[in-house]
Amino acid sequence: MRIPLLFRRAPQPDRITVAHAGTRYEVALKRSARARRLTLRVSSATGEVVATVPQSVAHQAVTRFVEAHAGWIATRVAKLPERVAFVAGALVPVRGVPHRIVHVAGPRAPVRVNTDETGAPVLLVACDPLVVQSRVRDFLRREATRDLAEAVARHTARLGIPARKITLRDTRSRWGSCSAKGHLSFSWRLIMAPAFVLDYLAAHEVAHLKEMNHSHRFWRLAESLCPRLKEAEAWLTRHGAELYRYGA
Repeated sequence: MRIPLLFRRAPQPDRITVAHAGTRYEVALKRSARARRLTLRVSSATGEVVATVPQSVAHQAVTRFVEAHAGWIATRVAKLPERVAFVAGALVPVRGVPHRIVHVAGPRAPVRVNTDETGAPVLLVACDPLVVQSRVRDFLRREATRDLAEAVARHTARLGIPARKITLRDTRSRWGSCSAKGHLSFSWRLIMAPAFVLDYLAAHEVAHLKEMNHSHRFWRLAESLCPRLKEAEAWLTRHGAELYRYGA
């Protein structure tokens, strides 16, 4: 005799769409066993609207909550920095200095840093107009790889502990990380920050090769490697999220 299956609850939707003043907004729903109340946030890095939902809250209640805050969502989204694509004419920071992207007609060639007739910095991109975005992104990743490799080598030499591997990613939750195996990972977007900020992140993760924590010992070590630690932390707090607006 077959035993009937127990009733299973239908999967909950993972998104809600709300409208305000004629504009529609998509809200991602993140169920959390640790959440005690419904909350909303708008990511300054990605522009995504996220509602954190306790496991016990019914979907109808989530919908009412999100709809009641449609005006708040619209206001927050409107305040997000304008996205900047890597296209001809756009201003993109390289090591903290704005560079204007200039498309150059002719055969494909490596992206070059130069100055225009007024002396302002430019990125000269010779390629098919349709691939300017990818060429600029690739250039920035190569520059980030070079700068971070140099910074890590300098700091590990002082520390006396080598980094086994360096990886670049487009992370959204952290600027860098260090694994127990001695693998360091960084956001390639650090190349758009001032050089001392990139150097600080390299020193921070290198310090984790010795201190896999954020104890007082760790911070003393990190500051000994990078005396501008506090200045770099302050810059990231004020301007870090702005680096995610580029390359849309």
